[in-house]
Amino acid sequence: MIIQPGSPLYASTTAYKSNSSEAISTRITATEKSTDKVSISQNALTEARLAEIKSKDGMSRSQEEWDFLFANDKILGEITEKTNKSPGSLTSAEIDYAQKARGLVNTMAFLSPDEKALYDKMVASGNTEAAFGLNNIAFIRAAGSLAGGEGGANYDPRNTAITADNIMRYFSHSIVDPSGNAQRQFQALIQFLQNNTADA
Repeated sequence: MIIQPGSPLYASTTAYKSNSSEAISTRITATEKSTDKVSISQNALTEARLAEIKSKDGMSRSQEEWDFLFANDKILGEITEKTNKSPGSLTSAEIDYAQKARGLVNTMAFLSPDEKALYDKMVASGNTEAAFGLNNIAFIRAAGSLAGGEGGANYDPRNTAITADNIMRYFSHSIVDPSGNAQRQFQALIQFLQNNTADA
Protein backbone atom coordinates (compact mmCIF):
# COMPACT_ATOMS: atom_id res chain seq x y z
CA MET A 1 0.00 0.00 0.00
CA ILE A 2 1.30 3.42 -0.95
CA ILE A 3 0.59 6.14 1.58
CA GLN A 4 0.11 9.53 0.00
CA PRO A 5 1.67 12.52 1.76
CA GLY A 6 -1.69 14.24 1.98
CA SER A 7 -3.59 11.31 3.52
CA PRO A 8 -4.63 11.07 7.21
CA LEU A 9 -2.58 7.87 7.53
CA TYR A 10 0.55 9.69 6.40
CA ALA A 11 -0.05 12.42 8.97
CA SER A 12 -0.67 9.81 11.66
CA THR A 13 2.48 7.89 10.71
CA THR A 14 4.57 11.09 10.67
CA ALA A 15 3.21 12.12 14.05
CA TYR A 16 3.99 8.68 15.46
CA LYS A 17 7.57 8.85 14.17
CA SER A 18 7.94 12.35 15.56
CA ASN A 19 6.56 11.38 18.95
CA SER A 20 8.74 8.28 19.05
CA SER A 21 11.84 10.34 18.23
CA GLU A 22 10.99 12.86 20.92
CA ALA A 23 10.45 10.07 23.45
CA ILE A 24 13.79 8.45 22.58
CA SER A 25 15.49 11.87 22.73
CA THR A 26 13.93 12.52 26.13
CA ARG A 27 15.14 9.16 27.43
CA ILE A 28 18.67 9.79 26.12
CA THR A 29 18.75 13.24 27.72
CA ALA A 30 17.50 11.83 31.01
CA THR A 31 20.14 9.09 30.88
CA GLU A 32 22.91 11.62 30.17
CA LYS A 33 21.79 13.75 33.10
CA SER A 34 21.68 10.70 35.33
CA THR A 35 25.19 9.71 34.21
CA ASP A 36 26.43 13.25 34.86
CA LYS A 37 24.99 13.14 38.38
CA VAL A 38 26.65 9.81 39.09
CA SER A 39 29.96 11.15 37.74
CA ILE A 40 29.71 14.33 39.80
CA SER A 41 28.77 12.34 42.90
CA GLN A 42 31.72 9.98 42.39
CA ASN A 43 34.12 12.89 41.92
CA ALA A 44 32.77 14.54 45.06
CA LEU A 45 33.26 11.33 47.05
CA THR A 46 36.81 10.97 45.72
CA GLU A 47 37.70 14.56 46.61
CA ALA A 48 36.18 14.15 50.07
CA ARG A 49 38.23 10.99 50.66
CA LEU A 50 41.40 12.70 49.45
CA ALA A 51 40.77 15.63 51.81
CA GLU A 52 40.25 13.19 54.69
CA ILE A 53 43.51 11.39 53.94
CA LYS A 54 45.47 14.64 53.55
CA SER A 55 44.22 15.84 56.94
CA LYS A 56 46.35 13.09 58.53
CA ASP A 57 50.12 13.21 58.89
CA GLY A 58 52.09 10.74 56.84
CA MET A 59 52.80 8.38 59.75
CA SER A 60 49.10 8.02 60.58
CA ARG A 61 48.02 6.79 57.15
CA SER A 62 47.30 3.19 56.24
CA GLN A 63 48.70 1.52 53.14
CA GLU A 64 45.21 1.55 51.63
CA GLU A 65 45.05 5.33 52.13
CA TRP A 66 48.44 5.79 50.48
CA ASP A 67 47.32 3.64 47.55
CA PHE A 68 44.11 5.66 47.20
CA LEU A 69 46.03 8.93 47.34
CA PHE A 70 48.48 8.02 44.59
CA ALA A 71 45.75 6.47 42.46
CA ASN A 72 43.46 9.50 42.60
CA ASP A 73 45.56 12.64 43.15
CA LYS A 74 46.65 13.38 39.58
CA ILE A 75 48.67 16.47 40.53
CA LEU A 76 50.68 14.52 43.11
CA GLY A 77 51.22 11.80 40.52
CA GLU A 78 52.63 14.30 38.04
CA ILE A 79 54.90 15.84 40.68
CA THR A 80 56.13 12.41 41.78
CA GLU A 81 56.94 11.46 38.19
CA LYS A 82 58.79 14.75 37.73
CA THR A 83 60.72 14.13 40.95
CA ASN A 84 61.78 10.68 39.80
CA LYS A 85 63.04 12.06 36.49
CA SER A 86 64.75 15.17 37.87
CA PRO A 87 64.75 15.68 41.69
CA GLY A 88 66.05 19.24 41.51
CA SER A 89 63.49 20.49 39.00
CA LEU A 90 60.50 21.04 41.30
CA THR A 91 59.23 24.57 41.83
CA SER A 92 58.42 25.90 45.29
CA ALA A 93 54.69 25.46 44.56
CA GLU A 94 55.20 21.82 43.55
CA ILE A 95 57.24 21.08 46.68
CA ASP A 96 54.60 22.83 48.78
CA TYR A 97 51.82 20.74 47.22
CA ALA A 98 53.70 17.44 47.55
CA GLN A 99 54.65 18.06 51.17
CA LYS A 100 51.05 18.85 52.12
CA ALA A 101 49.65 15.90 50.16
CA ARG A 102 52.14 13.47 51.70
CA GLY A 103 51.61 14.79 55.23
CA LEU A 104 55.23 15.89 55.57
CA VAL A 105 56.66 18.94 57.31
CA ASN A 106 55.76 21.85 55.04
CA THR A 107 59.14 23.57 54.79
CA MET A 108 58.03 25.91 51.99
CA ALA A 109 55.57 27.52 54.40
CA PHE A 110 58.58 29.06 56.14
CA LEU A 111 59.79 30.94 53.07
CA SER A 112 58.40 34.35 52.14
CA PRO A 113 56.91 34.96 48.68
CA ASP A 114 60.15 36.72 47.65
CA GLU A 115 62.24 33.82 48.93
CA LYS A 116 60.06 31.33 47.04
CA ALA A 117 60.49 33.43 43.90
CA LEU A 118 64.25 33.30 44.45
CA TYR A 119 64.05 29.53 44.83
CA ASP A 120 62.14 29.23 41.56
CA LYS A 121 64.73 31.42 39.86
CA MET A 122 67.48 29.03 40.97
CA VAL A 123 65.54 26.02 39.70
CA ALA A 124 64.80 27.71 36.37
CA SER A 125 68.50 28.51 35.90
CA GLY A 126 69.46 24.93 36.67
CA ASN A 127 71.32 25.83 39.88
CA THR A 128 70.02 22.92 41.93
CA GLU A 129 72.81 23.15 44.52
CA ALA A 130 71.80 26.70 45.45
CA ALA A 131 68.14 25.64 45.51
CA PHE A 132 68.99 22.81 47.90
CA GLY A 133 70.86 25.35 50.04
CA LEU A 134 67.74 27.49 50.29
CA ASN A 135 65.69 24.39 51.05
CA ASN A 136 68.09 23.68 53.92
CA ILE A 137 67.24 27.08 55.39
CA ALA A 138 63.52 26.36 55.03
CA PHE A 139 64.10 23.12 56.94
CA ILE A 140 66.02 24.94 59.69
CA ARG A 141 63.16 27.41 60.07
CA ALA A 142 60.62 24.59 60.18
CA ALA A 143 62.52 23.06 63.11
CA GLY A 144 61.82 26.06 65.34
CA SER A 145 62.61 29.65 66.21
CA LEU A 146 65.91 28.86 67.95
CA ALA A 147 69.03 27.52 66.26
CA GLY A 148 72.78 27.56 66.76
CA GLY A 149 75.06 29.82 64.74
CA GLU A 150 78.76 30.57 64.51
CA GLY A 151 80.68 30.09 67.77
CA GLY A 152 77.65 28.57 69.49
CA ALA A 153 75.65 31.79 69.27
CA ASN A 154 71.88 31.33 69.21
CA TYR A 155 69.64 33.05 66.68
CA ASP A 156 66.06 33.00 65.43
CA PRO A 157 66.13 31.50 61.91
CA ARG A 158 62.52 32.47 61.23
CA ASN A 159 63.33 36.13 61.66
CA THR A 160 66.78 36.10 60.09
CA ALA A 161 66.99 37.34 56.50
CA ILE A 162 68.57 35.10 53.90
CA THR A 163 71.72 36.99 52.93
CA ALA A 164 75.23 35.83 52.12
CA ASP A 165 76.51 37.14 55.48
CA ASN A 166 73.73 35.51 57.50
CA ILE A 167 74.28 32.19 55.78
CA MET A 168 77.99 32.28 56.71
CA ARG A 169 77.37 33.47 60.29
CA TYR A 170 74.22 31.55 61.15
CA PHE A 171 72.45 29.14 58.81
CA SER A 172 75.51 27.19 57.64
CA HIS A 173 76.31 26.29 61.27
CA SER A 174 72.83 24.89 61.99
CA ILE A 175 73.15 21.67 59.99
CA VAL A 176 75.68 19.02 60.88
CA ASP A 177 76.46 17.04 57.75
CA PRO A 178 79.68 14.94 57.76
CA SER A 179 79.31 14.34 54.01
CA GLY A 180 79.89 18.02 53.31
CA ASN A 181 76.85 18.24 51.00
CA ALA A 182 75.04 20.85 53.09
CA GLN A 183 78.09 23.14 53.20
CA ARG A 184 78.57 22.81 49.47
CA GLN A 185 74.93 23.73 48.93
CA PHE A 186 75.21 26.72 51.26
CA GLN A 187 78.27 27.91 49.36
CA ALA A 188 76.36 27.60 46.08
CA LEU A 189 73.54 29.65 47.59
CA ILE A 190 75.96 32.32 48.82
CA GLN A 191 77.50 32.57 45.35
CA PHE A 192 74.07 32.78 43.73
CA LEU A 193 72.98 35.58 46.08
CA GLN A 194 76.17 37.52 45.46
CA ASN A 195 75.80 37.17 41.69
CA ASN A 196 72.13 38.05 41.89
CA THR A 197 72.95 41.23 43.84
CA ALA A 198 75.64 42.18 41.34
CA ASP A 199 73.20 41.71 38.43
CA ALA A 200 70.47 43.77 40.07
